[in-house]
Amino acid sequence: MPFASIVLIGAAGLDYWIGDPWGWLHPVQVMGWGIQQYSQWALKLKPPIAQKIAGVGLAIGLISLSGFVGWLIVTGATLLNLWFGIITAIVLLASCFAGRSLRRAAGDVLAPLQAGDLEMARSRLSLYVGRDTADLDEAEIRRAVLETVTENAVDGVLAPLFFALVGSLLPVGAVPLALAYKAASTLDSMVGYREAPYTHLGWCSARLEDYLTWIPCRLTVLTLALLSGQPGRVWQICRRDAPQDPSPNAGWSECAYAVVLGVQVGGKNQYRGVVKNKPLLGDPVYPITVDRIHQAMNWTRRVFLLWLTIGLAAILFPIAVNSLTRGFTA
Repeated sequence: MPFASIVLIGAAGLDYWIGDPWGWLHPVQVMGWGIQQYSQWALKLKPPIAQKIAGVGLAIGLISLSGFVGWLIVTGATLLNLWFGIITAIVLLASCFAGRSLRRAAGDVLAPLQAGDLEMARSRLSLYVGRDTADLDEAEIRRAVLETVTENAVDGVLAPLFFALVGSLLPVGAVPLALAYKAASTLDSMVGYREAPYTHLGWCSARLEDYLTWIPCRLTVLTLALLSGQPGRVWQICRRDAPQDPSPNAGWSECAYAVVLGVQVGGKNQYRGVVKNKPLLGDPVYPITVDRIHQAMNWTRRVFLLWLTIGLAAILFPIAVNSLTRGFTA
């Protein structure tokens, strides 16, 4: 089996069964440290244009460096020993997938909620979302969890897989492109805000992440629509509701999941005491329950496995054809 196929299967399995072990150094931690150090310097620049230029350097520099370092590590490990290179690539690629991390985060909040410990559920939820959680009731906590797992399904799970599959079909390999996308996603989450102090520094990071996520997000919507057996309804409601969301991607992914699950997300959220109304996505056919949240995570897994299967077929098919051709001509 080719190097790329083994790495993809191994990384998918590693993320599903083990995930990111607590206490281990993670590539995102290294990226985050670099972003923090750079931002402390760049935010001291006075003219807005200087911060914008620094933001361009930050975005392009970190994304390029992350991809190059990933390629360098895998290449160096492979030169030492083929299997050492494969294991290194598997570990690095698995760190780009957040499937188990999302399931763990959801369970971390839902467990005390189901046990009736509302305060603990609010406290744990605050670790994963930016909204104020102190006054949320059970229904609002469930909505927050569902919105988190559906929005992050794309940038945390499916988009990294998309870029890994693209990289596997190219000489560069899966790891560099997946790490480069992970850098873009990390930049967006840390500095990609319209509000001060990141208004000028983070504009390039936010735009780049939007562009890079656009195709994987639409493919996610399309795949969910086809797998759910209701493509017309998913497309119709996504076209109706998703453009109302200020994000060019999050609204589409959340809306697609909402339609498939038959629920409605969005509404009033509070951030640092300031109330913001997010657009309503989907129709409230059913209430948001713990079971619906688990269904959402299962849908993500199905999409992931379908993409992985198609990607592996694209890698292995030419090799199989080539082997058959050589067999006939031998």
